[in-house]
Amino acid sequence: MSLFIASAHAQEAGAPPGGDMFQILFLVGLFVLFYFIAIRPQRKRQKEHAEMVSQLNKGDEVVTSSGILGKVTGLDDNYMVLNVANNVEMKFQRVHLHAILPKGTLKSIG
Repeated sequence: MSLFIASAHAQEAGAPPGGDMFQILFLVGLFVLFYFIAIRPQRKRQKEHAEMVSQLNKGDEVVTSSGILGKVTGLDDNYMVLNVANNVEMKFQRVHLHAILPKGTLKSIG
């Protein structure tokens, strides 16, 4: 029985003063850190990608997210048509655009 009484006396002490405020500030600080490490850079990348997709024009040489290189021959609101070889055209969603290459890149590659 004496073991239970000792633990009951230990619980009487209560939390140290300011403990709740420390926890709140810790959670707010953790969220701010997470925002600057994860959320903000991701939003910046999304904004840059959306801007690149909107600036896409016919004749641009591009690479898709799957690694296919081609020249844009047609554009739609959601799709782009790429000429990947002589008389070979493929249709891709515009969101799968990875990069716009400098002019002449396809000829220099081979």
